[in-house]
Amino acid sequence: MSPHETEALDASTLAGWIGRSETVHDQVGATPVLALAATLDHPAADAPAGTPLPPLWHWLYFLPRHRQSEIGADGHAKRGGFLPPVPLPRRMWAGGRFAFHAPLRVGDAIARTSTIEDVQVKHGRTGALVFVTVRHEVRRNDETAPAIVEHHDIVYRAAQQPGDVPPPPQAAETGAPWQREIVPDDVLLFRYSALTFNGHRIHYDRKYVTEVEGYPGLIVHGPLIATLLMDLLRRQAPAAEVAGFRFKAVRPTFDLHPFRVNGAPSADGKTVRLWAQDHEGWLTMDAVATLR
Repeated sequence: MSPHETEALDASTLAGWIGRSETVHDQVGATPVLALAATLDHPAADAPAGTPLPPLWHWLYFLPRHRQSEIGADGHAKRGGFLPPVPLPRRMWAGGRFAFHAPLRVGDAIARTSTIEDVQVKHGRTGALVFVTVRHEVRRNDETAPAIVEHHDIVYRAAQQPGDVPPPPQAAETGAPWQREIVPDDVLLFRYSALTFNGHRIHYDRKYVTEVEGYPGLIVHGPLIATLLMDLLRRQAPAAEVAGFRFKAVRPTFDLHPFRVNGAPSADGKTVRLWAQDHEGWLTMDAVATLR
């Protein structure tokens, strides 16, 4: 790492982004709802005004609007705008926590206020790591109280080096009462990237992801896996009302093999444990939904 990059990774330098805030506005349109429903393989249905969005489907809105000239080599916006200018090349969605206070509905005027809540520099086995936490508050129709509060955890990593050894995998729990197999083909990944206007090349550019970032295949979006976990809950318990959700990405999932999403409701019916596993049975995402 160059002296410039070392300086940029100093915690006191990046801490200057803590407290930065921005607000963007949008409207809940029906077309993205219908498109995601089709992508998740639900039967065709209408989404008239007033239709509530399932949890996490707010990710269909507040899409990035960076000009093409502002896009970096990895397909993301160049560093140093709202997010801190972390020089590490690999950026991943590490996890998130959500409080769902009220549903967003088709036709709602919505606003999202995002604030950089924390920036931490750490050093792991494979080098420097930077963790950024962004708090999003989503409001509908000029209401004072947020309908959704989300904490979004982002991790930046150094480029993979020859000889890097991945952390030991963790076996996923077996015998889940709820299970669904997912085939992460190129079309599924493309459609989700398009719906969320996600230009990150690790999800669609096989040459880039294998030759530049050193992964064996296209990476399945963390938010897509989280959405599939919540979709499993919706399929198995359609009347359930979700009050909160948290997820943590444990291990990358690649498009080379099918993977499975699993769920297990608690005995008291207050929570549902949700997790994803790869074709070898390794845990890739761990989550918990809290019900009202």
